[in-house]
Amino acid sequence: MKTRPVTFPCGEITLEGEWLLPDGEGPFPAVIVSHPFPPHGGSMDSSVVIAVWRALADKSIAALRYNFRGVGRSEGSFGEGVTEREDVKAALEHALATECIDKERVGLAGYSFGSMMSAPVAVRDERVRCLVLISPPLTEDNWKRLEQYDRPLLAMVGENDEMVSVDLFRRQMEASTGNGQYRILAGADHFLAGYEEEVSSIVAGFCADTLK
Repeated sequence: MKTRPVTFPCGEITLEGEWLLPDGEGPFPAVIVSHPFPPHGGSMDSSVVIAVWRALADKSIAALRYNFRGVGRSEGSFGEGVTEREDVKAALEHALATECIDKERVGLAGYSFGSMMSAPVAVRDERVRCLVLISPPLTEDNWKRLEQYDRPLLAMVGENDEMVSVDLFRRQMEASTGNGQYRILAGADHFLAGYEEEVSSIVAGFCADTLK
């Protein structure tokens, strides 16, 4: 595997990211991994983000992690969860324009805030072939909107998550039909400390199956 630091445009600003590419020439399937809440220290260096990023590459999937605007070396400032959706779109466009990436096999994965930003982009863009939501603090209305998404979906939450309504998650899980897969991780909370290996293994396996 090899890493490749990158920058890419998002409107008038530039965002920083880093690819982890499998061995070989490609074209590779790819997954873009979005990080948790910036004002609380979320960045592409989150332990969950890094674990997922590495596990994807272990499955021969190119993985792109990046910083939302105002984080690290990404330009701009926090956009209250509105303009960050544009960051997800910019990362998607960058991935689709990257020479070694198979444009027909690209997915999105988000952890916490990153899942909130990734979900609406996936709903609206048919080029997103799979979607992973880790500890998604989605409202009931947001879950309803996600029902418009008709491609493979994986959502997971810790049973002790203090920022996600696990009861709402269970209701969504029970009502789901079609392509959705739902997991509740016994003993885990929102931050998933100590569960990084389990989470990343589940995510990488799902993405490998859906993007094969």
